[in-house]
Amino acid sequence: MRARLLEATVELLVERGFAGTSTTLVSERAGVSRGAQLHHFPTKNDLVVAAVEHLTAVRGAELEAAAAALPSGGGTRAVLTLLGDHFTSPVFTAALELWVAARTDPALMEAVAPLEQKVGREVHRLTVELLGADESVPGVRELVQATLDLVRGLGLANTITDDRRRRERILDRWAQVIDLTLDAAPGPLSDPTDARATPATPATSRETTR
Repeated sequence: MRARLLEATVELLVERGFAGTSTTLVSERAGVSRGAQLHHFPTKNDLVVAAVEHLTAVRGAELEAAAAALPSGGGTRAVLTLLGDHFTSPVFTAALELWVAARTDPALMEAVAPLEQKVGREVHRLTVELLGADESVPGVRELVQATLDLVRGLGLANTITDDRRRRERILDRWAQVIDLTLDAAPGPLSDPTDARATPATPATSRETTR
C-alpha cells in the first residue's frame, strides 16, 4: 500500500505538478482509503518527503539498469543518449517539481537537498566510469561536470516543449567535443574497454539512421 501511494504521488507530480498534487488525489489514484493513506502519511509534507526518498531510489535504479544495458562499443554518443534519456524521463520531471517547491519550503528543502546531492554524486560517478575518464587529468572533472550540466539543462528545456531534434544535434556535437578532449589528455586513456573505444559516428550519418 505504501508503495502504491508513493507511485501515485510521482505520477501526480508529473501530471499536475506539486501545487496540483493533494493527499486526496493521491489516495484516489492509489486506490486506497483516505484513512489508510493518513495512517501511512498524516500530512502532505510527510508524503512528499517519502516520495523524495522513493524518487532517489528509482532514479538510481533506472540509471544503473540503463548503464548495464548500454551496447558494447556504443561510444561516447551512447553514454550521452543514456544521460539525455534520464534527464527527460518522468522521474526527472517529478524531481524537478520537488526542486521548485523546495526553493521556498525549508522543511522540504531539508529533505530534497541531501538526496539530490546523493543522486548527483552517483550520476557523476557513473558518467566517469562509462566515459572511461581519468579525473586526475587537469580539466577532465570539469568536462564531466559540464556534460552533466548540459544534459540537465536540455532536460529542463524539454519540459516546456518537445526539444528532441535540437537536443540530438547538440549531443552529437558534444560527443565529438568529449572525444577530442579526452583523446588529447595525457594519461592511460587507451583501455580497450573504454566507452570511447569505438569512435562516435559522424552526426550526419547518425541522424539518417534515426
